[in-house]
Amino acid sequence: MPETVSSIKQAAEFTGLSEDTIRYYEKIGLLPYADRKASGHRTYSKHQLEGMVFLTRLKATGMTLEEMKRFRKLYEMGEASLPQRVSILIEHKNRIQNEIDRLLETQRMIDYKIDTYKEVLVNPDLNKKWKSPFAD
Repeated sequence: MPETVSSIKQAAEFTGLSEDTIRYYEKIGLLPYADRKASGHRTYSKHQLEGMVFLTRLKATGMTLEEMKRFRKLYEMGEASLPQRVSILIEHKNRIQNEIDRLLETQRMIDYKIDTYKEVLVNPDLNKKWKSPFAD
């Protein structure tokens, strides 16, 4: 990652965020406003780019914008807020694990139905006993 980028377009390319998303995140206070050149164009430091990448990762895990804003404010408070940040991340990790568990259970049910359908295809006589595709 470069030390600085000299346009919002470059920041978008490096972070995977759209230019509109970067502007919106600045507007709602999720990102600090970018520094500006004399021409008025935005410039972003390596630190700002890394922060944007971290936000994309939090968002990808389902963290809300409000939760991300709270986390960012705690980050700005420095080391004193580390226990709170760890707590937020642990809580978020637990929510993700619960969602993974739920999805794995759903996957097991789908696998069961696929196996049942395949069995009926191989043994058509079973179809006569089979009442509903949603049963079991």
